[in-house]
Amino acid sequence: MMDSRPPQDFPSFRAALAVWWRIGLLSFGGPAAQIAVMHREVVEQRRWISDARFLHALNFCMLLPGPEAQQLATYLGWLMHGVRGGLAAGLLFILPGAAVMLALSVLYVTLGTVPLVAALFFGLKCAVLVVVVEALLRVAKRALHGAPPWAVAAAAFLGLFALDLPFPVVVLAAAAIGYALPQAFAGAGHGAAAEGPPAMLDAAIAADPDRIPRLARKARTAGLIALALWAWPVALLLGTVPWGDIAWFFSKLAVVTFGGAYAVLAYVAQEAVEHYGWLSAADMLAGLGLAETTPGPLILVLQFVGFLAGFGAQGLWGGVLGAVLALWVTFAPCFAWIFLGAPFVERLHAQPRLKAALSGVTAAVVGVIANLALWFGLRVLFARMETVPLGPLRLDLPELATLNWDALLLSLLAAVSLFGLKLGLLRTLGVTAAAGFLLRALLG
Repeated sequence: MMDSRPPQDFPSFRAALAVWWRIGLLSFGGPAAQIAVMHREVVEQRRWISDARFLHALNFCMLLPGPEAQQLATYLGWLMHGVRGGLAAGLLFILPGAAVMLALSVLYVTLGTVPLVAALFFGLKCAVLVVVVEALLRVAKRALHGAPPWAVAAAAFLGLFALDLPFPVVVLAAAAIGYALPQAFAGAGHGAAAEGPPAMLDAAIAADPDRIPRLARKARTAGLIALALWAWPVALLLGTVPWGDIAWFFSKLAVVTFGGAYAVLAYVAQEAVEHYGWLSAADMLAGLGLAETTPGPLILVLQFVGFLAGFGAQGLWGGVLGAVLALWVTFAPCFAWIFLGAPFVERLHAQPRLKAALSGVTAAVVGVIANLALWFGLRVLFARMETVPLGPLRLDLPELATLNWDALLLSLLAAVSLFGLKLGLLRTLGVTAAAGFLLRALLG
């Protein structure tokens, strides 16, 4: 009888908790930066998970509605330690940012703007930009092998950046190309061999082939429970104002947020500001700014909207209830999608055409990360952007005169610290954050 216990060096649940907590605290800068930090922590530094499995999981999460980085953490946590691992990884990815956002929401409605917070996180954003670039180069090197994957990556980048194509269209087209051309993508993404000894998870699965089917049984139950927990407050509060409106509105968003928060922000602003009257356009912009400076997924801006909706109805405690309700109906389905879908996706490893389809998504993911990195970088380094039509293309280009020299200097400092001095992630973030705070304090 085969021993079902993992190898002795397999990380314990307690050790994994510390790492997921660390990732949650460092998850600044949007999905590209969060995926970069996660890859560094669990693939590069600890070799818990191989590049192949990391990209395989990421491909699936890119196809789902909701924040892909949070769902990726849930997927990887489930692979490591089952349902409790998925819950821990997913929740710890959310909780630090949610706690900070709640505190900032209270400060916003009581004291107005919070320039001290902006000063504290200014340097962090610049450092995160460098972390994203490093991850982009690393993932591209390992995921793109041969001309077809490179072509798909370039097409995905151009489709998103220049043609403004819908995110699901880009990812599904890449999957279709991979499925149609299995030989061209056989060595791409999770088909590429990794250097060195196998990752700990791969070794555990090799030693216990029944591991994934065993985890899958409990995952399906957990997924159905997550669906019930998602529907429960919506049904319970239906017809009440504003709680029923909050539950229903954010539940609808939970199934249409493909491509991250920016894909639905215009709709959120229109409905929350013009239809429901929960907040003003200026409040919406302030909430987005707060969400960009805090750890966790950018979709936490919905928590800010929920807070102001509840605050307008019943004051401070109403705001807290509105924030919690928005978080609940936004993230409960994220756990459901993973626990119900991940066991099925894990079986695709053995099916060449479906594996090639996900390898096509891997190639597109490189283009997606490149687009996110460029989007984020331009807005860190420049104060204003303008949309320039060029035939069928619509290019978001910076106004060169609005270059933020502070941001440029801090980004260069982060690059020297990370690439030149090899200070590592935490020290680089610390050095750049301190330098950013001092610059803002000295220059006002």
